Parts: sequence; C-alpha cells; structure tokens
Amino acid sequence: MRRPSRRPAQAALRAARVQLVILDVDGVLTDGRLYFGAGGEALKVFDVRDGHGVHLLREAGLGVALLSGRASPIVAQRAGELDIAPVVQGERDKLAGLDRLLAQTGTAAADCAYMGDDLPDLPVMAKVGFAAAVADAVPEVRRAAHWVARADGGRGAVRALAEYVLRCRQRHPARTNDA
Repeated sequence: MRRPSRRPAQAALRAARVQLVILDVDGVLTDGRLYFGAGGEALKVFDVRDGHGVHLLREAGLGVALLSGRASPIVAQRAGELDIAPVVQGERDKLAGLDRLLAQTGTAAADCAYMGDDLPDLPVMAKVGFAAAVADAVPEVRRAAHWVARADGGRGAVRALAEYVLRCRQRHPARTNDA
C-alpha cells in the first residue's frame, strides 16, 4: 500500500486533477448506522449538506458515483434524488466495482477521488489519484488518505470533500440552498 502524502501541496495537486468523485455509502454518506425494523432495513440517514456537496460537484462539471458493499433501495432512491450515476451496490470486491465504474465512465483511476471509512475501501484508495477519508474512519484508512475531512461520515464530510476539491481546482463553490 502506498504511503499517503503528508504535504498539503501534494494532496492539493492530486485533488486538482479529479474528474470523478466516487463515494462509499455506509460510513461516508451516512453515519454508518443501519436501522432495522420487523420488515428489514427501514432507514438510513443522509445529511443535506452532503447532498449539497454533490450538487456543487455536479454543477462544476465533475462526475459523482457511488460504490457500496451493501445493496439498498434507500441508496438508489437517494442517488436518484441527487442525480448520481453510476451507482454500484452490493459489490463486496470494491476494486472490481471500481474497475466497472472506470469502464462505465471512461475515466482513468488517476483522475478519480474516492472517499472511504473502513478496511474494504483500502484497495480502491490505493488505486485512485486522490484518496480521502471521513474523520471517524478507521486508523488504517485515515493513514492511507491524501486528505482527511474534519467532519464524520454522514455529518458533512462529503460537503467538505466537495469544497476542498473545488478549491484545489480553483473553482469556488457556489453558495445556494439546493441539496
């Protein structure tokens, strides 16, 4: 596994070339908790600030995709609301999922950002050009990241990533209320 850049200038250079932002779901777009009722999975909580971060990225012309080890109709619904495509769910081998996303989008791994929180994310983080982690990621993921958000998963980390990438690309995020 590569050693992460500890120099902010190197992280900024990597972020500046991002064309596609790929996000894990549980622990990144959500706080990682799963709520189950008698009928199965009933609820995931998404932060509207993260949704706005996705909107900012798309508005700036960047692609956004989801890569999740779990499959959930709730994720498909949220992806639809945010106009996120492609979405790969239920992929335990996240590296294989990344390869499918790269083929679908025609994007090189070096031009992708990936934000993760747990050990299954490490192979993807090692392959993309810019690896990011949420503040409450496991230590191994934080160490592998080029950049770590100050916010926890499901609590604005994706919004912070969006603003960081856009600043590095010298595109100041527009301030609107859409999410």
